[in-house]
Amino acid sequence: MGKITNFLRELVFPFSLILTILGIILIIIGMLYYFFNGFVSGQSSLHFIAQLGWWNAYVLIAGLIVFGIGFYYLYSYLKESRFVLKELKTNKRSEIMGKHMELRRTVKHLPSKYQKMLQEKEDELNIK
Repeated sequence: MGKITNFLRELVFPFSLILTILGIILIIIGMLYYFFNGFVSGQSSLHFIAQLGWWNAYVLIAGLIVFGIGFYYLYSYLKESRFVLKELKTNKRSEIMGKHMELRRTVKHLPSKYQKMLQEKEDELNIK
C-alpha cells in the first residue's frame, strides 16, 4: 500500500488535472443532452450523445462527482504547495520554527521534491 500511496502522491497534480478535465467533459455531455437535445440530434458529430439516451443522467452525475473530486485535489495541492513555497522563502530561523510542525504535516502529503526542499532548508538553518 505504501508504494501505491507514494506513486499517487508524486502524480497528484496531473491526476487531479485529468480528473477535473474528465469531469468537465462528462458534465458537458450530460448537459448537452438535457438542455440542447434538438441541437445534439441534428449534429452527426454529436450523435453518440443522443445514442446514450437516459444514460446521460448517469453521465451527468458521474461528471459532477469526478469534477468535484478532481477539483478538490487540485485546489488542495495548489494551496499546500503555495503555503510550503511561501514559508520556505524566508531565511529567518525563527519564522521557520514557528510553523515547522505545520510544514512537516503539509509536506508529508506533497511530492518528494517538497520534502527535499524542506530538508535542505532545515539543514541550512540547523533545524532538527
